[in-house]
Amino acid sequence: MCGITGLYAFNELGQFHMIKLAAATDALELRGPDFGQHDLLDHVGLGHRRLSIIDTSREGNQPMRDVSGRYTIVFNGEIYNYKELRQKLDSQGISYTSQTDTEVLLYWLIYYGIAGLEAVNGFFAFAFYDAEEDRLWLARDRFGIKPLLYYYDEDKFFFASEMKSLLAYGLEKKLDYSSLYHYLQLNYIPAPYTIFQRVSKLMPGQYLEVAKANEERVRVGIYYDLDANISKRRVTSLSYEQQQQRLRELLDQSVQRRLVADVPLGSFLSGGIDSSVITGLARKHVSSFNTFSIGYRDEPFFDETKYAKLVAKKFETNHTVFSLTNDDLYRHLHDALNYLSEPFADSSALPVYILSKETRQRVTVALSGDGADEVFSGYNKHQAAYRAMHPGGAEQLLVTGLPLWRQLPQSRNGWLSNKARQFQRFAEGMQLSPRERYWQWATFLSGEKASRLLSNSSLEQLAFEQAEARQAQWVSTISDGKESMNQWLLADTQLVLPNDMLTKVDLMSMAHGLEVRVPFLDHQVVEFAFQLPEESKINRKMKKRIVQDAFRDMLPKELYNRPKHGFEVPLLRWFRTELKSTITQDLLADAFVEEQNLFDVDEMRRLKQQLFSSSPGDIHATIWALIVFQWWWKQYGG
Repeated sequence: MCGITGLYAFNELGQFHMIKLAAATDALELRGPDFGQHDLLDHVGLGHRRLSIIDTSREGNQPMRDVSGRYTIVFNGEIYNYKELRQKLDSQGISYTSQTDTEVLLYWLIYYGIAGLEAVNGFFAFAFYDAEEDRLWLARDRFGIKPLLYYYDEDKFFFASEMKSLLAYGLEKKLDYSSLYHYLQLNYIPAPYTIFQRVSKLMPGQYLEVAKANEERVRVGIYYDLDANISKRRVTSLSYEQQQQRLRELLDQSVQRRLVADVPLGSFLSGGIDSSVITGLARKHVSSFNTFSIGYRDEPFFDETKYAKLVAKKFETNHTVFSLTNDDLYRHLHDALNYLSEPFADSSALPVYILSKETRQRVTVALSGDGADEVFSGYNKHQAAYRAMHPGGAEQLLVTGLPLWRQLPQSRNGWLSNKARQFQRFAEGMQLSPRERYWQWATFLSGEKASRLLSNSSLEQLAFEQAEARQAQWVSTISDGKESMNQWLLADTQLVLPNDMLTKVDLMSMAHGLEVRVPFLDHQVVEFAFQLPEESKINRKMKKRIVQDAFRDMLPKELYNRPKHGFEVPLLRWFRTELKSTITQDLLADAFVEEQNLFDVDEMRRLKQQLFSSSPGDIHATIWALIVFQWWWKQYGG
């Protein structure tokens, strides 16, 4: 796990930016604290920050060249089947200088090119330069576990693992108002877009070719498309029992592949089904295993460490609980915000930040259960979607009661007020088309409310046709005819998973030089999941049905038949106490908002009024998005 950056100059003016390569590389130091280096190859520069995982010797340092000096690579990620690939390359008579997966990938690309990525099992972002053909190739893994951003104009092409590295080159910062509009709705910015114009994120499963000889100079292609892949496959003919057995086999193989490391390794253990499954499978293959949990002393309702301890006891792991108070959470808030070089407002990033920081004191690699919810149908919205597709009397009653739900006080902080909020959200969604319903349940703020929040000046810059086209792209997997749960899960796998969940884990773990591996996102596991019929994953009573049933005999029975509490950072409480002055006198203060001229001052006042009322509803998510954006704006935007 590392950080990569680089540039390709199309002319002498572009080559001037070579002097900034060192600063762009250093900007990624937290991602790769073990070693940093950059190389200049005429009009191409490549930079790398290393987090040593496999073969920690100096021979594994990057940028890495082949023996001829023609090819150079900078690589971020892990290739889990690199030993098998190396065996296949043995006939080429290669003289390796290291035991790294990086060197195997280097030679694999030399002999098989981008098409060879079909055989690669791992997560990655890399840049591969062929000096003889003067071509730079970049690629990102199948599901977007590792990030890769790029910028280009007529003079040069930049790429990097994070925005802060791109900004070190001194690129022109022009706000993308369509991205700001969608950020207000989603609390994150989906690929391929970013907060800046002309800066893009390479999409999962894409590669990019840069060459002066190309007519377009920069050409983007696709080497993996989950939608196309699963469209070619029929729904499995296996019985439900056989499906469970196959899932056990595939996931066990996936976990086993992810246990290869030359540094200490462990697992996040929340006490939920997903992380418990990963822990149990890992324990089968290692004699000693470390697990880590976060507890919430001030929020006992959300504290699930007792379940994590049950799992740790069953599998005899070396278990560590980090017991946090709300003060502990708040104490890390500014550091987490300071790490973000692009607005990202999933508040659960904060506990991930702290968990990663504490875990990194003991191990360098951690497994996690991320990806299971999106692939196997684990969210409340999936249960709601299933009910919307299979409505009965209860669903009709909720729709009929919509006028009542709208009148009741709504807040996430009380059982009754939260139910009123959920009932209204469901009833309103039931009256929409499938695509509109998906979008409403994926967002915190409607397009109408997001528009009201923007100033007249911002609205003039916002291209609504472009914004609508982006939204249509993100919901395109949902059929407005016969919708299905697999369509919803595919949409989540392409929208929510890479742009929210995986971005969160990558940013917060790499802020501490911790590598996180996600066994549920092995492409063989994901492709199998999309071959399963709907009823194997969800019904009216159970989410992630096959995951729960396949491992029922392996896990403590106490993990079943209990409510999933999750955890929410106590934002509303902070907004009304510790952060109140920050909101009212600084980041969302009338004077600052008016001077900034991005947001409507009157609408901002209305939001603050609602925030401090007895019926805040979902306003905390929008307030948090605004705080994160304003914090970022003061560092990078203004």
